[in-house]
Amino acid sequence: MQKLAIGIDIGGTNISYGVVTEDGVVKLKESFPIKEFTDVNVFVDYLAERLKISLTGLSTEFQLMGVGIGAPNGNYYKGTIEFAPNLPWKGKVPLADLLSKKIGLPVKLTNDANAAAMGEMIYGNAKYLKDFIMITLGTGLGSGFVANGKMILGHDGFAGELGHAIFDPNGRMCNCGRKGCLETYASASGIVRTVKEFLAESDEPSVLRHIAIDDISSEMIYKASLERDPIALKAFDYTAYVLGIMLANAVAITSPEVIFLFGGLANAGDRLFKPVKRYMNEHLLEIYKDKIELKPSGLSENDAAILGAAALIWEN
Repeated sequence: MQKLAIGIDIGGTNISYGVVTEDGVVKLKESFPIKEFTDVNVFVDYLAERLKISLTGLSTEFQLMGVGIGAPNGNYYKGTIEFAPNLPWKGKVPLADLLSKKIGLPVKLTNDANAAAMGEMIYGNAKYLKDFIMITLGTGLGSGFVANGKMILGHDGFAGELGHAIFDPNGRMCNCGRKGCLETYASASGIVRTVKEFLAESDEPSVLRHIAIDDISSEMIYKASLERDPIALKAFDYTAYVLGIMLANAVAITSPEVIFLFGGLANAGDRLFKPVKRYMNEHLLEIYKDKIELKPSGLSENDAAILGAAALIWEN
């Protein structure tokens, strides 16, 4: 009988879930919008019914081992989502407990970046590593730290928030309410902010000037960089500079063997990886120089969030 786990990714717009085998095969995937579910109990009832229907569509005999959830502001210790600004539920939501009681199975929950790190460790390029950092470069910047083969969670379950380490205390306003957080510089939204600043500060020619300022995206910036657009190239260099410095700081704390970059901005490949590695090495303490590898994630971007959430079950 095949053992299966369900991985659920909770985002600000959609809920995605999949049924996953122990070796990382996603047997099915489903998604639905979240914003209509302002009552978490109604959401749990609906989700449980959706999961039941999905499982009845499987043709093989199986044993369902549990459900893993990756969510913004997820607390692994308590199974709660706490004060997530982009979700419809406010305060502390005991989602793991609510769903477990509804479906009668173990439910594990953690924040989405830690779930990605777990997925990398079980299914990706970190299978044989005990010390690594996972950086997700999406709209914001998420991070998961693994040391001595264990996820670093801290006393309260919220350790490893590199995206909210401060690069410049007088810098850009962050959604967390503070100024200068790393994710306001090194993320898809961060590089867009950088380009807008560069365009306003100079008259340098750029194809990006022909795009409505509010329509500029990180993908457009990447495409412009391939055409050697000066503003786009400067934006990538500045993004790499900030990220490289902050990664050098992170290395001094956990001494990882590898740092993995994942997510939309990481898809820029060498346009981002080469300068980040250069700036990181420039700012590393001498004892760490040329010891730290910078690599892309081994997870498929389409399945990474689901695999990472399901990995919580296999890890346990």
